[in-house]
Amino acid sequence: MAPRAHHVEAPRAPLARRGVLSSMALAPLFLAGCRNDEPDAAGPTPDSSTDGTATDGATSGGSQAGTGDLLAAHGLEGMDTREIIEHLEALTLDERPQDLMASVRPSQLLMSDAEGRELALPIEGDFYLSTAPFVEGTHECWFHSLTTCRGELAEVEVEVRVADASTGEVIHEGTERTHPNGFFGLWLPRGGSYEMTCTVDGATSTTAISTATEDDATCLTTMQLT
Repeated sequence: MAPRAHHVEAPRAPLARRGVLSSMALAPLFLAGCRNDEPDAAGPTPDSSTDGTATDGATSGGSQAGTGDLLAAHGLEGMDTREIIEHLEALTLDERPQDLMASVRPSQLLMSDAEGRELALPIEGDFYLSTAPFVEGTHECWFHSLTTCRGELAEVEVEVRVADASTGEVIHEGTERTHPNGFFGLWLPRGGSYEMTCTVDGATSTTAISTATEDDATCLTTMQLT
């Protein structure tokens, strides 16, 4: 069964400090397809697809053998799992396929399309977290939808710092630019607990994140910049 895709809009209270980021264009909040249901919701298994073709030959670091027609139909043939995630995340809004769902889970990328084809590709190595800092409005989401999730701040530079929650060791620090969908993605070490700080135009937000379990979120939409 293809993963159910729905959303709950949850606008946040306006900032007390009005005018922050006022010089930046805000992307429309297009919320269709974002996941916020239970983390153990059913989806396609990693060893089968709807056309009966085995997908256990598909790995994040190698060829994607036996994946049927889904990848070819959407211009993704020849890409590994990581490349597919990064490609779909970076598309312009006009380029985003309307007939493809791609849900990022901690260890799998679950894909389905309007033709009823389903595919599960393993995500090996690092954990993918997609983050959309916001000022005025956001939406609830748990598992990131690469084709339909949209955040408020599109194509803006974000100063990002990620530190180990127990040792304080900085594991990532630098400037990330949000994609046209308002999100930026990070590949983080799996099995950890971290503190992330995002800063845009002097406004900042800090939150705890985890990459330790199969229930951990891959979509972070709760960082309100103040």
